[in-house]
Amino acid sequence: MHKPSANNVGNTVNEPVMATGHSASNASAVGQGTRPVATTLHLESMPRGMRIGESVFDIAYLLFDLVAGIVFLCAAQGRTVFYLYAALALVLGGGDAFHLIPRVQMHLRGVGPDTQRKLGLGTAITSVTMTVFYVILYFIWRQIFPAIQVSPAIPALIFVTAALRIVLCLCPQNEWLSGRENLRWSLYRNVPFAITGILVIALFAISGNAGGYGLWRMCIAIALSFGFYLPVTFLAKRKPAVGALMLPKTLMYVWIIAMGLQLLPVL
Repeated sequence: MHKPSANNVGNTVNEPVMATGHSASNASAVGQGTRPVATTLHLESMPRGMRIGESVFDIAYLLFDLVAGIVFLCAAQGRTVFYLYAALALVLGGGDAFHLIPRVQMHLRGVGPDTQRKLGLGTAITSVTMTVFYVILYFIWRQIFPAIQVSPAIPALIFVTAALRIVLCLCPQNEWLSGRENLRWSLYRNVPFAITGILVIALFAISGNAGGYGLWRMCIAIALSFGFYLPVTFLAKRKPAVGALMLPKTLMYVWIIAMGLQLLPVL
């Protein structure tokens, strides 16, 4: 275990807190587009009040997803759209739990020897489940608006870009467990993801306020979720303050689930 110098902490070029051997390979890693980062140091250095506040928020969010999923299942009564909404909520919360629970553990108990591995694995799993989330959201749109005709190219592109994103997320070049960021691979996996999101936004824009359900608001929620997510993906490990955007991004997901709950009495 080594202590990072003040210089290293300020520049976030070395991986502090846990000595994993990455410091010795900084030059070659940067040359390959990979930057060792100070993820765990930033989380540890947050004021205790902020750590507790974020932990409460994360736990409340995961409980909301779980309860919403159960409500959808219990109230579905044979309506396929609400079984899909249940899957949407449970995939969202279940995937995010792999990332958020290690964060909560670290906020409340401190950094352990396997903290970075847990955070990296959780981020990898969340990257996949977020993609599945938008595919399920497409099927929800199709169930609610079966009469609206769109080019078959749109769902085809949703499936292709989602599958491509998942394959790219599974590639070892992402180095999920290392704690380092690979900007090149972050770009590779997020371009198809952004296309998936844009296509789902387009579908809800096409349906607009059909049926009086107000689901045009999905366009706003999805667009804002991506607007908050993408800066975090590319900047947060070097500029940790940007990570705060994950809170409003999470609220956009809560809003998407809440729109489904509002449909229970009317569909």
